[in-house]
Amino acid sequence: MTDLSVLGQVALGYSPMIDRHKAITALRLTVFPIRPEAKPEVPALLEALAAAWPDAAHRVSLNIVGEMLLDAVLRTDLPLNMMLEVPAFMASDLACTDALAALHTRGNTLLIKGRPLQPLPREVLPCFAYSIIDLADERRDGMPPPGGVSRNIPHVQAGVQTNAQMADAFGRGAIAVLGWPIDDPAPPRPGSSRGAQPELSAIVELINRVDRQESADRLEAVMKNDPTMAFKLMRYINSPAFGLAVEVTSFRHAIMLLGYQRLKRWLALLLAAGSRDASMKPVIYAAVRRGLLMEELGRDSGCDDERRGELFICGVFSLLDRLMHQPFAELLKGIPTTEAVRDALLHQTGPHQPYLSLVLAIEAASLLDIREASDALMMTPQAVNQAVLRALVAARQLD
Repeated sequence: MTDLSVLGQVALGYSPMIDRHKAITALRLTVFPIRPEAKPEVPALLEALAAAWPDAAHRVSLNIVGEMLLDAVLRTDLPLNMMLEVPAFMASDLACTDALAALHTRGNTLLIKGRPLQPLPREVLPCFAYSIIDLADERRDGMPPPGGVSRNIPHVQAGVQTNAQMADAFGRGAIAVLGWPIDDPAPPRPGSSRGAQPELSAIVELINRVDRQESADRLEAVMKNDPTMAFKLMRYINSPAFGLAVEVTSFRHAIMLLGYQRLKRWLALLLAAGSRDASMKPVIYAAVRRGLLMEELGRDSGCDDERRGELFICGVFSLLDRLMHQPFAELLKGIPTTEAVRDALLHQTGPHQPYLSLVLAIEAASLLDIREASDALMMTPQAVNQAVLRALVAARQLD
């Protein structure tokens, strides 16, 4: 049985790796030792992480922040679906050469992080499949390299926070970006010509009807007008993340099994995932994980079913202004939510805000902010990390 106590010795953050088509190709998992002078038990840590990503089809890029811990991981057999990021100064260290070569020979994907200050050892250079260049250190301008300079390793751009930065990175030749390209300028003001997409408006209508607990016949009538929406909803409800013992075969069946409140929760998820705009894929990815993580954090801090449901909706809706191109003040006039959800989204206050703050800190992979937000909720590192892993597994089952 996996020993999860090691999760109390680290802090975890996560962000997506995104390709040119805006598809999420891997998850970057940042791992901090909580006490820099202590080294967590590496086999137990890797076993805990591997339990969350057992399938070789799901790739994880490990960003270990801590030289002692990373050095220990370098000398351990990694699952082949776990890529490893290695800072340039360690890649240049002759003491690491044999370990890097051994991982490469086994078939692990290695990424060199940052620019080496000196040439890499000849034996090490072929070990790296990609380089990671932070946006703040980017010197490429999209032009061919100057004479005598060779760029043989494809590069991944880290630190991307907006769609514009992502587009620029791909214009400079990046094969992928790391980060959350969701921090774009504020959405249009009320009355803007760019409003919600029609298919999203239909889901909002259905959420309102469910909130009013209209009859199954009236709800089914809305679904029949949009077969795509009905298909997506059935797919979500029948996913492993939902945990139903029987297959849901119709919208009426869903109402019978779930009840109005649980159905409203999954309509919220469908709303977040309903955009057909390819540039919104990272936003949808973030929204789904926010909802699931806030729910799991609520579970571990003793929230009842009703409050966990609210936390889920709060997390999913936290990026709805980006997805629907409307400010929250306008959006929430048409979507039924509780006062606690409205306070968190509109005013950054209320009982749900501490959970949202912790999720934002985890997304930012900010150790100090994770500590502060965890303390505000009186949650231990182990409880927070177990919630993170459960949420990421559930989200993957929905993808």
